[in-house]
Order: sequence, then structure tokens, then C-alpha cells
Amino acid sequence: MPRFLVESYVVKSESAFDDACALARRTADGGAGIRYVETTYLPGDEMVMHLFDAPSMRALGEAGRGAGLQFERIVQAVSDSGDDR
Repeated sequence: MPRFLVESYVVKSESAFDDACALARRTADGGAGIRYVETTYLPGDEMVMHLFDAPSMRALGEAGRGAGLQFERIVQAVSDSGDDR
């Protein structure tokens, strides 16, 4: 299944990371075949990057919008976990 990175911008706050993770989980719960992988927060840049496995970019975008996840873009991604080595 393809992996996608979703890039979002958030207002820096105490709850920014937790709120972003909750929206990512809601996105996965609302989309058929979508699996939430992880979120990385860059507080200095007010940027959040979510990784999802999803059947398509379109399906992920629709699920994200339905969950209220605001994002700048979605791009296909390839990742390798250091834990797998």
C-alpha cells in the first residue's frame, strides 16, 4: 500500500502536537483502508508532518478533509525505520 506524507501548519501552542495527532487518528478512522503511521512536529517551523498508508492520495485527502485535518499538501513518501535494520 502506498505511503503518503501530509504537511500541515499549526499555531504553536502547548496542545499543538496532541491536537494534530488526534486529527490524524480521526482521519484514519474515517477512511477505508487508511492507516495512521506517525506524526512529527517541528515547533520552530509550526509544521506538522503526518505519515499514512492509504489506497490513494485522493482517498487520504477526502478522509482528511472529512476529519477536519487542514493541510498544505499530500505527497507520496518512501520511508525506512531504523528499527527495521
